[in-house]
Amino acid sequence: QVQLVESGGGLVQAGGSLRLSCAASGRSFSRCAMGWFRQTPGKERVFVAVIDWTGDREYYADSVKGRFTISRDNAKNTVYLQMNDLKAEDTAVYYCAVDHKPYVVSTASSAFDTWGQGTLVTVSA
Repeated sequence: QVQLVESGGGLVQAGGSLRLSCAASGRSFSRCAMGWFRQTPGKERVFVAVIDWTGDREYYADSVKGRFTISRDNAKNTVYLQMNDLKAEDTAVYYCAVDHKPYVVSTASSAFDTWGQGTLVTVSA
C-alpha cells in the first residue's frame, strides 16, 4: 500500500523557518514528480512546489518563490520543503503528493495520485 507521511509542521513566528518532510512507502517514486500543496479553511488546495524525478527541475508558486525550496532524496524516498522567511499568509495545512506517472511534471493537483494526511503550519504575526 502506497503511503505518504508528512512531518515537521508547527508554530513559528513570522520571519522564521520550518522544514517539512514527506516519506513515501509502498513503492519507489524515483521516476516520479513529487510536490507540495497547501490549504486553508474554506479554500481549495493550491500548488506550492513540485520537483521532478531527478531533483534537477523545481517549480514554485509565485507567492513562495525565493523563500521556499523543495528537494528530494530518492534513496530515502523522501521529499522536503524548506520554508524560510515565513509570513502569516503561509499559515495552512501542507500536503505532499506524488504523481504516479513516470517522467512527467505537473503543477495541477489533479495530476497527483497519492496524498499525505497533511501537516499544519501556523505562522504568528
